[in-house]
Amino acid sequence: MLLLMIFIMLRVVFLGTGGALPTVNRNPSSILVNREGELLLFDCGEGTQQQMMRARTGMMSLSSIFITHFHADHVLGIPGLLQTLSFHGRDAPLTIYGPAWVEQFVKLVSLLGYCRLNFEIKAVPLEAGDTVQREGYVINAIASEHSVPSLAYSLVENDRPGKFDRRHAEELGVPVGPLFSRLQKGESVEVNGRVIYPNEVIGPSRKGRKLIYTGDTRPCEAIIKASKNADVLIHDGTLAQEKADWACESLHSTAKEAADVAQKAEVQRLILTHISSRYTDDSSVLLEEAKEVFENTCVADDLMEFEVPYGKQ
Repeated sequence: MLLLMIFIMLRVVFLGTGGALPTVNRNPSSILVNREGELLLFDCGEGTQQQMMRARTGMMSLSSIFITHFHADHVLGIPGLLQTLSFHGRDAPLTIYGPAWVEQFVKLVSLLGYCRLNFEIKAVPLEAGDTVQREGYVINAIASEHSVPSLAYSLVENDRPGKFDRRHAEELGVPVGPLFSRLQKGESVEVNGRVIYPNEVIGPSRKGRKLIYTGDTRPCEAIIKASKNADVLIHDGTLAQEKADWACESLHSTAKEAADVAQKAEVQRLILTHISSRYTDDSSVLLEEAKEVFENTCVADDLMEFEVPYGKQ
């Protein structure tokens, strides 16, 4: 079997990994997803645009901002980012998605700084269960549990084509060359008076990748269900287990609780973020507690990049 060579970039850049307070090592929450050159921003804490510059991600290809909730540490970077985009000559619309109050937020942002933007900002309110359709993938809004209206998000790619069986195609008389490409594109071809159909030489479709970003949340069933078999789960891991009572009171998660979610959802990889300033110099306790439950865990650092791999299928 010959693998159909279609690889789409899906890169995550952690622009801000801190909890409510910025520290010298961690900016407030912001995660950038680069899918084959299209930039998607999930939350936008203060300093996000500078982090984008440091990481050399670019910003003019930003198509959307997805806000999990409207606590200040998740949105204060938006006004400056919008003005910078305008100064750089952006004229394409930008869509900001978020839970209840996103429309009011966009109106307020538009009034800040006496700066008239050169492009339109579209506000789209979402509720849990809503889906944003994009070319080749969807963004799903997921119920989360925090102290204000909040959402988690999943990015789920469309299924990929199956594997191409070159040997069988040759046995059927298909010559190497353009007819291979047509079969791989789903077209039938005729060889020596016989029609060869794609399903004769191409295996069943394969699942696309799935990426989950929880924002601030308690562990909850909706996120476990949405994360089932995800390639990457980026979960609130604010506190160590010794602060479990405070995590419960403030509606955040401990690292161990995030690992429990990862284990129940059978994800491939867990990445902890929204790290409390208590651990800004040493987050090893969070990593150790999570790994006791779910081994394939790491703690995100600012400017860390991660390429989401294709699953083995």
